[in-house]
Amino acid sequence: MPASATQPSAKRNNYAVVGAAIRLRGNAKMFISRAVNAVLKLLLEGELLDTTQLEKIIALPQTEVDAQLAALKAQGIFLGWRAVLNPAAEEDKYIRAIVYLKVQPESGVGYDSIAERISQFDQVETCYLLSGAFDLHVIVKDANLRKIAAFVHERLARIEGVQSTATCFMLRAYKIDGHIIEEPENPDKPAVSP
Repeated sequence: MPASATQPSAKRNNYAVVGAAIRLRGNAKMFISRAVNAVLKLLLEGELLDTTQLEKIIALPQTEVDAQLAALKAQGIFLGWRAVLNPAAEEDKYIRAIVYLKVQPESGVGYDSIAERISQFDQVETCYLLSGAFDLHVIVKDANLRKIAAFVHERLARIEGVQSTATCFMLRAYKIDGHIIEEPENPDKPAVSP
């Protein structure tokens, strides 16, 4: 049984796939079978499962599991597999920053045009529309602080409609996508006392 099955039902019911339908772009709805719902639920809960394991768990032949996953990919629901890695163990060290942007929405298209343009940059890992003090939350990755600062100043801040930016550099990850990140032991790190 997956470890996530022991979590409170409130956690498991936060996903849009628990019911018989999931919301797609716009007002379109797609009705899904219990088998597809089970596959989506396991994937959303972060289980590391291949199609052979999924076949056993949901009691469907592997060909049916493969077909369901292919259909989910074709419909733009399942976008791909994502590994969760400890950033401290990355061979090629990168710096990441969260960039908050205030933008002027464009007439007729709102924030979409600016967000889609920002999402095209290679340095941008993630881009979200927000409510609150800022409009967009962008996670940027590059080789060093200067490159990120230059990218924000020379590229993001100069996009028409961007009113202001606020950059926060990520120093350490404690939890990523539900996984606790343990920092490797560092004997040279001085002890900190209050």
